[in-house]
Amino acid sequence: MNLVDRAKNIIITPKTEWPVIAGETPNIQQIIVGYVIPMALIPVVASILGGLLFQHGVFFSLTYHIGTAVAVFVAAVIGVFVTAYVIDFLAPNFGSERGLGRAVQLVAYSYTPMWVAGILNIIPFLGVIAALAGIYGIYLMYLGLPVQMKTPQDKVVVYLVVTIIVLLVVYFVLAAIFSGILLGILGVGAITTGRGAY
Repeated sequence: MNLVDRAKNIIITPKTEWPVIAGETPNIQQIIVGYVIPMALIPVVASILGGLLFQHGVFFSLTYHIGTAVAVFVAAVIGVFVTAYVIDFLAPNFGSERGLGRAVQLVAYSYTPMWVAGILNIIPFLGVIAALAGIYGIYLMYLGLPVQMKTPQDKVVVYLVVTIIVLLVVYFVLAAIFSGILLGILGVGAITTGRGAY
């Protein structure tokens, strides 16, 4: 199934799409390259365009927004892997079946609403609204856990809560790491530029 159809179906008809996904043989590389990367680029490109269109200081804005966008993009891709690994590792604790490929499918497709809504980042103040799409992504994961990981219905909520906690931790840690790296790079660049002026 192509990217557009998969994104549309998982958002509009998730209850029928998860069983379709479960019938596919998971190919992690194909999911990352053919789905996660293109989808994760939507909010990244929108953020860069939004920064250029609505903020002053074109050169600084371009440098800053590209740097930030790259950090967010890398964090998103790594976040899919880390969260999938954690979901797979925790599966036996919730009466679920282990399977990294299934976990990657679950995480990648549950992120779809957030990535699609990321197009709103082109208008900076609408980016907050786009983030709310993540709530729908949680609902998608709730529907997907019993299908992808064979989680018993009475354990889905607890499994989901643990997953959400892991997601929050992963993104806070990754954001801190990449923000530090980005600020370090921008700081070194500023110092180098300043010294060159004397």
